[in-house]
Formats: sequence, structure tokens, C-alpha cells
Amino acid sequence: MNPAEQYILNQPEPFRAILLHLQILVEHTLPEIELKYKYKIPFYYLKGKPFCYFNASHKKQFVDVGFVKGPQIKIHQEHQITENRKKMMSLRYTSLDAINDNIFIDVLKAASELY
Repeated sequence: MNPAEQYILNQPEPFRAILLHLQILVEHTLPEIELKYKYKIPFYYLKGKPFCYFNASHKKQFVDVGFVKGPQIKIHQEHQITENRKKMMSLRYTSLDAINDNIFIDVLKAASELY
């Protein structure tokens, strides 16, 4: 098992369930994507370039899915968190029920078109 998968499985609930669900969505939507362990978190690479990461923030109680080319993604902007970041954008989830699969998949597809 690679360190990125270990990171996900070692998370307490509800983070583990959220991360596993997001992992399934990412890998099903973009089968060519590669999961690595960078910066001590799971980081997906697409066509050899950084694509998005998963970060479980225990302190702030959410899972952050950060997109490297986030500001270039023009759909579902009402769900995007930028917090004064110029190169990154995040989608944040506090529970499994908070994930709208269709929105997440739309964002994944839009982001993948930038590569």
C-alpha cells in the first residue's frame, strides 16, 4: 500500500469516509490519474503534472480538495474556496452528505481539460 492510501485509511471518521468517497470519484472519472504522496498528503498527478490534493484538516473539521489550476475552473464557482490564493482553489467537505457527486465530477472534468 502506498503512503497516500495509508494516509486516507489512517484518518478518523468522518474524514476517512469522505476521503474514500472522493478517491473513488476521482479515480473513476479520471482513470489515467496517478495517486502520489507529496507534501505529506495524497496528491493526484495528471499527465505527469500536479492536479489536485486531499487534505484532512482535523483542526478546522473539513476535507479540502485543492486544485492546482483552480482559478481557471469557471464552473460551480459558488462552491469554490480561494481564500486569497492566486494559483489554488478548493472544494471543502465537512461530511459525506455534503458531497454533491455531480458538482465534484463536473469540476474534475473541467480541471482535467486544462492539462
